[in-house]
Amino acid sequence: MRRIVVLFGLAFLLPFFLMGPADLRAQEATGSAQEATVPPQIDPRIYDIISSASPERVEADVRVLAGFGTRNTFSDTLSATRGIGAARRWIKEEFDKISAACGGCLEVFFQSGMVPASRRVPEETRIVNVLAIQRGTVHPNRYVIMSGDIDSRASGNYDTEVDAPGANDNATGMAGAMEAARLLSKYTFPTSIIYVGLSGEEQGLLGGRIMAEKAVEDGWEIAAVLNNDMIGNTEGIDGIKDNTTFRVFSQPVPATDELADHQRRRTRGGEVDGPSRQIARYVDRIADLYFPNLDAKMIYRLDRFGRGGHHRPFNDAGFPGVRIMETHENYNRQHQDIRVEGGIEYGDVVEWVDFDYAAKMTALNAAVMASMAWGPPAPVNVRIGGSNRPSAVLSWDLVDDPNIAGYKVYWRDTTAPQWEHHRWAGMVDTYTLENVIIDNYLFGVSAVSKDGNESPVVFPGN
Repeated sequence: MRRIVVLFGLAFLLPFFLMGPADLRAQEATGSAQEATVPPQIDPRIYDIISSASPERVEADVRVLAGFGTRNTFSDTLSATRGIGAARRWIKEEFDKISAACGGCLEVFFQSGMVPASRRVPEETRIVNVLAIQRGTVHPNRYVIMSGDIDSRASGNYDTEVDAPGANDNATGMAGAMEAARLLSKYTFPTSIIYVGLSGEEQGLLGGRIMAEKAVEDGWEIAAVLNNDMIGNTEGIDGIKDNTTFRVFSQPVPATDELADHQRRRTRGGEVDGPSRQIARYVDRIADLYFPNLDAKMIYRLDRFGRGGHHRPFNDAGFPGVRIMETHENYNRQHQDIRVEGGIEYGDVVEWVDFDYAAKMTALNAAVMASMAWGPPAPVNVRIGGSNRPSAVLSWDLVDDPNIAGYKVYWRDTTAPQWEHHRWAGMVDTYTLENVIIDNYLFGVSAVSKDGNESPVVFPGN
């Protein structure tokens, strides 16, 4: 959505063009005190994080993960060199090393649960995730999560003997979470960050369900889940080579909404403005701000057609989350036994991974998490009025955060995919957009920290 960057300047000026002389005088009288507190648009620390992402470290981690032969969910758990057990123990050891380097800043542990036999699970199986929590200094129970998948598979779902290196699917996502931990553990954040390897993805998103259920049970406040599933392929089965774009999949509104929520949207709008969709817009905005050669393609769908990813269990539990992945997939390199057939090479092997691209995608995730974790929590109880009036009025509850600078009010055309216009409101809980007609736009509010990092935008009523 690169055009949004150009529109920011026009968006700032638009309300002034719409105002009359009396409105401008009122704006000048009330705005001068707030102008001194307007935070910057860019946080230079995020550029440092981006430039530190290492293709060499990502490659080394992918090669180790692929070197376990197979990480099939039902593979060997006792061997030190082969199978999912060896892989998850190695991941934990790496998180432990990262924690040691930052003075014990990560809480590293296994999380497990038993899943019963089912159509895709031949017998009762223990599913084990690996978590590393970087605890926030102000909001320790608020979490931004980056996930990758530990497990892999070949052509057969239950085949634990054939090699299934899973280099792109999904050693890249797992290596990305580990590299993000290396990058961000050098900083402290008000909000907690979780780097996690989830298991059992190929058999029905089992690890994600275990973690989401535990989050509900423990009362976690999850700000966002960034599920990274395949972030290393740049040569698609469609013949296109592209290392400048990526996809963000997001559901339109919460799966937990009730009939009354849907009925409200019939007259007030918001059919594409749920919390997960706002996370997708947040990812797109960070890409536009900090990455001149990487552009988000927002896909208005929970996941690829008829397929699933590990953000879904969190969505099902009521948490916002998105899937981040490459734009061009190559199906010959997914869920395939390694072979040559009809002159075509099949198999998810290391040789097909673009490590520069995987590192760039890792840097994107780290930038999104840093911005969100440095930013304040999103405002709550966002409300809007202005029916049959010339101006829209938004109000919200003030956020309790020591680093908050104030709030931004956003609006866009009803058919626009990204927020087009914004106005700095300052440290207030009500703001009037003079001569901006409520019927013609969609609106939202974000909270902004003194260093310029923002919360996701909140749509009124969400």
